[in-house]
Amino acid sequence: MAKANRKQEAENRIADASSVGGTLEDLLVELGERDEVYGEALKRVISWGIDTARKEQSLSKSAMAARLGTSRTQIERILDPANIGVSLDTLEKAARSVGKRLKIELIDI
Repeated sequence: MAKANRKQEAENRIADASSVGGTLEDLLVELGERDEVYGEALKRVISWGIDTARKEQSLSKSAMAARLGTSRTQIERILDPANIGVSLDTLEKAARSVGKRLKIELIDI
């Protein structure tokens, strides 16, 4: 119920933000959800890249699991864009299994 209220509040603020000149980032900060949204967005991009490389190689999820010495279920977790609990080490191994490398850099905000 609280999540539904937060969603409605966010929708109302997004509608209001366009008339007062606020940004989506400002709204996310105000709602305390910026880090969660950024984390999920990053995971979506990384998992999409790994899955795209996997498909380009015609590599099945089972074959990818065999390369990593893990289960197909674990591959599903790695490739699930909403699962932000996957470690960087695991993402790096998954990237390498499809001939890619994970590159992370710090930038000023």
